[in-house]
Amino acid sequence: MRRVSLKGGTYVSLRSAGLGVFVAFVVLITAPCCATSEVSPRADWNAKWIDHPTAPLREPMVFHFRKKLELRSKPATYLVHVSADNRFILFVNGERVGEGPARGDLQHWRYETFDLAAHLHPGANLIAATVWNFGIYSAMAQMSDRTAFLVEGDTAAEAAINTNSSWEVEEELGQNCLPRPMNQYKDYFVAGPGEKIDAAKYDWSWATGANGPNSHWLPAGPAMRESVLFDGSHPLSHDHKNDTPWLLEPDQLPPMLYKQESPGKTVRTNLPGAEGFPAAPVEIPAHKTINLLIALDAVTTAYPQLVVSGGEGSSVKLTYAGALYDAQGKKGIRTDIGDQQALGLEDEFYPDGGQDRVFEPLWWRGYRFLNITVHTEDEPLTLKSLRAFFSAYPLERKAYFRSDDAELNHLWDVAWYTATLNAHETYVDSAAVEQLQYVADMRPQLMVSYAVTGDDRLARQAIREIDYSRIPEGLTLSRYPSNIFQVITCYSLLWIGMVHDYWTWRDDPAFVNDRLLGTRTVLYWFDRHQGEDGMLTRLPFNNWQDWIAKDDRSFPPEDTQGRSALISLEYVWALRQAAELETTFGYKDLAAEYRQRADRAAAGIYKLCWDEKAGLLADTPDRNSFSQQANAFAVMTDTIPKERQKDVLHRMMPELFEAPASVAIAPASYYFQFYVARAMEHAGMSDDYLKLLDRWRAMLHRGFTTFPETPEPTREEAQGWGSHPSLDLLTVVAGIHPEGHGFKQVRIEPALGPLKSLEAAVASPSGLIRVKYQTLDQHLKAEVSLPENMTGVFVWRGATHELHGGEQQLTF
Repeated sequence: MRRVSLKGGTYVSLRSAGLGVFVAFVVLITAPCCATSEVSPRADWNAKWIDHPTAPLREPMVFHFRKKLELRSKPATYLVHVSADNRFILFVNGERVGEGPARGDLQHWRYETFDLAAHLHPGANLIAATVWNFGIYSAMAQMSDRTAFLVEGDTAAEAAINTNSSWEVEEELGQNCLPRPMNQYKDYFVAGPGEKIDAAKYDWSWATGANGPNSHWLPAGPAMRESVLFDGSHPLSHDHKNDTPWLLEPDQLPPMLYKQESPGKTVRTNLPGAEGFPAAPVEIPAHKTINLLIALDAVTTAYPQLVVSGGEGSSVKLTYAGALYDAQGKKGIRTDIGDQQALGLEDEFYPDGGQDRVFEPLWWRGYRFLNITVHTEDEPLTLKSLRAFFSAYPLERKAYFRSDDAELNHLWDVAWYTATLNAHETYVDSAAVEQLQYVADMRPQLMVSYAVTGDDRLARQAIREIDYSRIPEGLTLSRYPSNIFQVITCYSLLWIGMVHDYWTWRDDPAFVNDRLLGTRTVLYWFDRHQGEDGMLTRLPFNNWQDWIAKDDRSFPPEDTQGRSALISLEYVWALRQAAELETTFGYKDLAAEYRQRADRAAAGIYKLCWDEKAGLLADTPDRNSFSQQANAFAVMTDTIPKERQKDVLHRMMPELFEAPASVAIAPASYYFQFYVARAMEHAGMSDDYLKLLDRWRAMLHRGFTTFPETPEPTREEAQGWGSHPSLDLLTVVAGIHPEGHGFKQVRIEPALGPLKSLEAAVASPSGLIRVKYQTLDQHLKAEVSLPENMTGVFVWRGATHELHGGEQQLTF
């Protein structure tokens, strides 16, 4: 596989039925992906890691690099491999070619491959790059050793481009990051910092090859200039000798999108005549302070680009918000503007009076509202244009869901759009405030990717990243890549579930087999904490599982011995899934041991935590608290006997089934409803699944265009785990499930509830599985289309029908 320039795409705007909300969706035209198309690391490197010869190595700084490349003729191809610490944006003859490297750790540092031929011409060409390192202010997801840059031509024909002392470098004194305050969120914020451009200091000529008044170019020096190694700046690949901070491997992902979209429109301003911006330029008179609040149709992840002229001595502040806040700091109906304010990450721009000065941050922003505050001095400032460039992983939506319930269809679209905003070079938990790849968020995100797109490239990288994060004790980190250590113990068990999901949905046994060492070390660690009664005893590290109340990280409860039903149940669940994996690869003795440990744990949990009076499983052997979370896992693992499971689900969700509550029970969050849905399906209650979505429908009525982290008050408007209804409606309601492993067979068991008609499709490794249902007088008419090489079964109210490849019609 060879990485080339950005792939194309189109945008479709869909209006939700009766809600007056527009949501932008991205439809990409890409080739089908293949799990076996990975590129091996480059064996030998000839270029050098380079840097500024005297600048600090790890301080927050922005640099420009450039080299003049002479060509006798326009080449048919010109492949180059590019990397940097932290990041680069590559330009050829003033055109943006791409960016990178995709985030990873130092032992798995990515390089990008570009074909520059389309941007080159005979004669002199200018290769240039912006490289930056924000040091201690970098996003938590960004790992680093020091500032460095690397370019290498693929063959001897491209060797003239290799980074060495023939390249020039300058520190960009006019651009840097802003020290990270709490960014007005008054909450946890660990995404990248705001940025600042001082146009009077900025070298506006850097990408042209000329030398302007602010230019100060020097020959580049070695990145490892203080190294005791003989040649510490020599690049090395991951599977070769490793006397370098960065062990290189090719980025296996396609380029991230950089696609122009609507920048929004001004919905409030204190400057008469400015309402037309950004569709038309606006001039800000001298000695004025004005505000323009710009609203987008939906939350986005994009690079804003503001172009201004004039205004020497003025200041521009851009504030990004997913939603607006009232005077009490609360969010309301998302479409209400009133006098509410945008609070969030801020960028600063200081014009110098020049023409067509461009501000664009080096990293994308997650926002729905952009507030532009301008203060002018003696000279008026013209806001000439505002553009936005959407950035995300190029997911292609192949699946679909259409029913006779228009609002449900819109809900599916919003859930899918939430998934797109939280897939970038890694999956991210949130589009704005953290942008970290957490295991808990990822598990439903990966399954959405399999079912809706069939693209497993980002999923494979994510599963592998968490595997890389394992610590000597055997556990994985809770999130990775991350420059701050954090272990949430049970996330290691969820990671085993991710490996099992991949084994179920994708036909790639070699990749799964490579993960078994990791699953074994995780389970070995937990085995040492299994008590005589079968339950896990007190575990070190962090054991948080779900949001019950904002900022309450005490869930789940534990007794004096540290025993928790939920944590022990997740152990049971992981053991049984791991047993299936081990059986597949011939390790039957280990699989049998896992099953024995799981059975002993399940028996102990039921014996110690079942409360006969409540008809529910308690959170601990003390039996003084109850939760939907613990009971959902108890049903999923058959810790609660089959004959009691439906009654338990009714009792744990009295609000859904209009039943009196026997005890107080902690509710599942939006995230944990993913497991509640699995429990309902396991217990044969899929027809009731749509009742779970009443809370999600309510969010649509409040103007949400993506699904948030938590119920109000929520800090994040677009949370990765909020995407799982786009999976559930395909699997639980449309009933399309992989059967066995590798998705070579399918089980279709629709659960339509009150729906009268439904059309849906799910992506599989063999192609799309399509269904169409009509119900009338308790009868079902089904049309099913399977890939030619697939077989399966169709189940409806106890009746089973064999399925074959191609189209077929069924009536029940």
